[in-house]
Amino acid sequence: MKIALCPGSYDPVTNGHLDIIGRAAQIFDQVVVLVVQNRAKTPTFSLEERAQMIRRSVKKMPNVRVDCSCGLVVDYARQHDIHVMVKGLRAVTDFEDEFQQALINRKLYPGLETMFLSCDLEYMYLSSSMVRQIAAEGQDIAAFVPPEIREDIVNRLYKPNP
Repeated sequence: MKIALCPGSYDPVTNGHLDIIGRAAQIFDQVVVLVVQNRAKTPTFSLEERAQMIRRSVKKMPNVRVDCSCGLVVDYARQHDIHVMVKGLRAVTDFEDEFQQALINRKLYPGLETMFLSCDLEYMYLSSSMVRQIAAEGQDIAAFVPPEIREDIVNRLYKPNP
């Protein structure tokens, strides 16, 4: 069975993330979406909240499962005998960072290959941070996130002015 790992902070998951996850699910027998704790970021949603939002968003993808990790992605991959990691790319700037990470990951776990999927043109501009900013301003985020989680995001972030 070919298993792929799709790691990310997913704070929150966006339609761009789901595009990459869905395309990976068409290529691999099983896809593990791994919600990770990025020490460089202060998340809006807890690890488990993010995992639950993804679970609700991928419920129509039977070969996708969701897990969480606070450690290194390579350690998770090694422990679960996963040899392919799928990463989405929006632009050249994404590639530089992701390529560096792929090289480091391969040094730490030589059995792990990184596969890059370019995002759909519709999502090239989309990021979780942009979604958070738009939601915090009370603007409609329906075009950017799955409907199953839209209210969770709005309820957490939008604080109307008194």
